[in-house]
Amino acid sequence: MDLRATLTNLGDFRFGALPGADLSRLPIALDLRAISIAEGVRAALAVAVIVALSGWLAWPGLMQAALAALFTCMCDPGGPVSRRVPALLSFTLLGAVVFCGFGFLRAVGYAAIPFACLAIFAFSMARIYGQAAQQVGALATVVLVLALDRPWPDAAAAFSGFALFVAGGLWAVLLTLVIWRLHPYRPTRRAVAETYRALALLAADLRRVLAREDAALWDAHARAHRRAVRDAIEQARDVVLTTLRQRGAQSPRGAQSLIRLEAAEQIFAALIALDETLQSTATPARREAASRLLRRLAPLLATLAVAIVRDRIAAPARLARAITALAAPMAGITAEDPLARISAGIADRLRVALTVTLPAGLSPGTQADGTKPPLIARIRGPLSANLTPGSAPLRHAARAALVAAPALAITFRENGTYQHWLTITLILTMQPYFALTLQRALERIAGTVAGGFLASLLALALHSPWQLASALFPLTIAAMAVRMASFGLYITLLTPLIVLLSELGHAGVSGLEIAFMRALYTLLGGLLALAGVVVLWPSWEPERVRGELTTALRAHARYAETILALLLAEGDDPRAEAARRAAGIASNNLEASLARALHEPHRGQRERLEIALLADAALRRLAGRLVAMRLAPVSLAAGDRATLAAWREWIGQALDALAAGATLSAPAPAAPADPALAEALGRIARQIDLIAGALERERRMA
Repeated sequence: MDLRATLTNLGDFRFGALPGADLSRLPIALDLRAISIAEGVRAALAVAVIVALSGWLAWPGLMQAALAALFTCMCDPGGPVSRRVPALLSFTLLGAVVFCGFGFLRAVGYAAIPFACLAIFAFSMARIYGQAAQQVGALATVVLVLALDRPWPDAAAAFSGFALFVAGGLWAVLLTLVIWRLHPYRPTRRAVAETYRALALLAADLRRVLAREDAALWDAHARAHRRAVRDAIEQARDVVLTTLRQRGAQSPRGAQSLIRLEAAEQIFAALIALDETLQSTATPARREAASRLLRRLAPLLATLAVAIVRDRIAAPARLARAITALAAPMAGITAEDPLARISAGIADRLRVALTVTLPAGLSPGTQADGTKPPLIARIRGPLSANLTPGSAPLRHAARAALVAAPALAITFRENGTYQHWLTITLILTMQPYFALTLQRALERIAGTVAGGFLASLLALALHSPWQLASALFPLTIAAMAVRMASFGLYITLLTPLIVLLSELGHAGVSGLEIAFMRALYTLLGGLLALAGVVVLWPSWEPERVRGELTTALRAHARYAETILALLLAEGDDPRAEAARRAAGIASNNLEASLARALHEPHRGQRERLEIALLADAALRRLAGRLVAMRLAPVSLAAGDRATLAAWREWIGQALDALAAGATLSAPAPAAPADPALAEALGRIARQIDLIAGALERERRMA
């Protein structure tokens, strides 16, 4: 079977109809909501003030401080201050030490390369501590390469460079965290609001697919929107926890965000249950009622998202009436109908999000105290986990260090102005996985070429140093404003900014020449990065897909056991919520691995990827049925309790056996007497049989 046809049949995505439904597409896009003009203006001021001071004092050395200020602004991870301060201050100090120290080492010639490679290895390993540490390591690598351009003439110049770098970095820290401190709770509100926006998109798209009797379209809807909502919830959870650690568990704003996030989690579960209920037992009348419910719900969720970002409910009474009106589409549905129960649950959680009060039965799953492990445990844990030969970050760091050596040798031999772009592009483009490296290479090369063309136009129009300096301000605003919105656009705008900074530092050098050389070395660096990922310790993603599928199967086994335990009155809600979250994260990780695998040369893995895609879709449907069973429980007869207990044991054992590579050793238990329960368990059994058949086909291929 053709892989592209399989994706089309599973997703019906029409190449862009659904966000993320087509796992074979590179995730290159512009997120307009991530554009921050305020961040751009703030970064521009950090650079422009120093540039203006440099011109006024006729002190070209201040450009080192301007560069440090720009890098420090680029290093800002955003979010609560407690997360930003360590990143900004550690980069300022680390960057100054690297800038000074490797400037000294440059004087020893090629003997400095081993030390540089060792430092690049350490900076590349920083990614194991998260996105902020990864950014610090990447920018420290850039500083290292720039420091190796030319040796310091004497110790006085070296220490002057150290002081200027620290001054530029501290000026940027002072501006961003003290003088112009953006709303401290805005990142938290924005993250929580993003969950409601993702829920609004899910509800709107569910209404679109409701009228279609197409199982593949439903699968595409689940793959795209459930993954997006789960990612948004997990990102918001991280930001809320950070805010609670900084502000304390008694912070009213932090508590509001926590309650709204947990309400969003419950609405997400209800929409999954609605999806599953409509697929299985939807009469025309029930579909029409659900369609009218979703038509009202989607704009309501979007309105709440806007209100959360603005921290102001414009018309609370009107929103309260709109929430109450959600019951209108259910007028012809009995109160015992699962559809009516789901609708009532959604309305209840929307009232929580609107009034920010915690009703009985809603227990936030996030720890309110925001505690985290001790510092030594946070440092040692990721390090010990990645000091193994199979660790992707460890392989990436070793690969970056080795590939950087010949690039640095070229820089040393040519001793020119532009060669460092080769090493910088090579290291920043190379990622732990081939697919991510390919994406970065395409974005960086295309952005550099486009930015070089823009720089050439500016070089033709701007001639004096003051004209060039005046162009820095709008360019910095534009580049930093789109930094989180689109990497390709960010590189496009950053390239002319760097070219102009280079012209300020090298009078008489043609802007066209700078742009051309930067584009040339960027192209070479991108190609070498791809070659390095393929040649040095290649680790193809299809080999890891099976591991992610195993994890997902086991996570769904535990999820099924906890839900059926709840129906038997033998479990508790917190455990069920934790199991549901773990299953959702496992499915997202599986799909992320599949997406990377689909961007790589398949090397005879097409059929195995098709099998993983089928298993992923089956697990999504199984999880949906479990959510529906939880939100619409039935009264168990005496005989059905024993039957349900047998089903709980069988489902857990069956999924565990499939995860271990074994076959199903026992048939499904007898159906319970309750028709609704029998139908739900039968659907789960069919999904397990589908996964078992697919994995059996995989075993025959081995």
